[in-house]
Amino acid sequence: MSVETITMGCRLNFAESETIARTAPAGEDWIVVNSCAVTNEAVRQTRQAIRRAHRQRPDARILVTGCAAELDPATFSTMPGVTRVVGNSSKLNSLAANDVMPPVPSGFMGHVRSFVAVQTGCDHRCTFCSIWQARGPSVSLSFDAIRDAVARELDRGAAEIVLTGVDITDYDGGLGRLCQRLLAAEPRLTRLRLSSLDSIEIDDALFELIAGEPRLMSHFHLSLQSGDDMILKRMKRRHSRAEAVRAVERIKVVRADATIGADLIAGFPTETEDMALNTLKLIEDCEIIAAHVFPFSPRPTTPAARMPQLPRELVKARASRLRQAAAQRRKRWLNSLSGTVQPVLIENNAKGHSDSFAPVIIAGSKRGDAGQARITSSDGSTLMAVWA
Repeated sequence: MSVETITMGCRLNFAESETIARTAPAGEDWIVVNSCAVTNEAVRQTRQAIRRAHRQRPDARILVTGCAAELDPATFSTMPGVTRVVGNSSKLNSLAANDVMPPVPSGFMGHVRSFVAVQTGCDHRCTFCSIWQARGPSVSLSFDAIRDAVARELDRGAAEIVLTGVDITDYDGGLGRLCQRLLAAEPRLTRLRLSSLDSIEIDDALFELIAGEPRLMSHFHLSLQSGDDMILKRMKRRHSRAEAVRAVERIKVVRADATIGADLIAGFPTETEDMALNTLKLIEDCEIIAAHVFPFSPRPTTPAARMPQLPRELVKARASRLRQAAAQRRKRWLNSLSGTVQPVLIENNAKGHSDSFAPVIIAGSKRGDAGQARITSSDGSTLMAVWA
């Protein structure tokens, strides 16, 4: 069976796409489009990907799944070439011969860095978000299933494991405790990385690991969304600006090499210029070196879609300003690493990342190489290095 996966959106989707492809039985040709609904643009790109796939392989069957398919199955079912539309609850066995769902979606296309899902769904109701509707309530996978998935990925040659999900800091029993158990149970796990974290949910056990566990990678991506207290309230976020800053300060106090990434939304309804500047200042206050900036996108049926909207050009302009400020800060950070020695894992074609998630090129290195590297130069976006 020929199964091609086209994946949009989050790392959880990529891990699930790999599981779908890996567990598909022999049979007809399929194209699986794993959709995203985080923004209107993501939905548009999903439709575009379906049309392109149908043009390129008109005889293949197309299965559409993921969050956009969950929220609006009727639209996708009428698109040319689409054979089946499957919601998130059934996606992992959508091509399987039986109804047994794999215990945990895991793996990411055989890469050196492999993603393992530990949780799905969300119990929170941020006013801008429809993902909780698409993914359902928070569900944590069992420790045994996660441990076995990690072991399988290490057996396949993964050198780094990334724990992913919709809201992994909501893991039942605590994300920190889960990480402690995984690291104790699997001595081969020498590089553990975490996907997006809700700063208000970081537990004491996780802070202990951040402070004292070198196997936990030092880049932490936080779901901050805004730097203004009023906007955070209107988003129905559960942290204040001060709490976000304190969380970052606490990380950096106990982990000198820690770096911070963040999700930020520009142009949320009712956002004034002063409110927007509070978010802009957050880039410096939290020393954000990897910002994922989203222009606000009103998702259907969400409370934020019913709030007074800003002009689209203003939303785009504020997003552009945030991206420019984040790019300047990132460039300064990368330039500051010249001359230092950094632990690096090569993932493909001499390219890899440091523990702090700086992109690094080491000429002549091969996939899976790891060790200490001396940074020789920076072009502002990528570091050049030699093995130390």
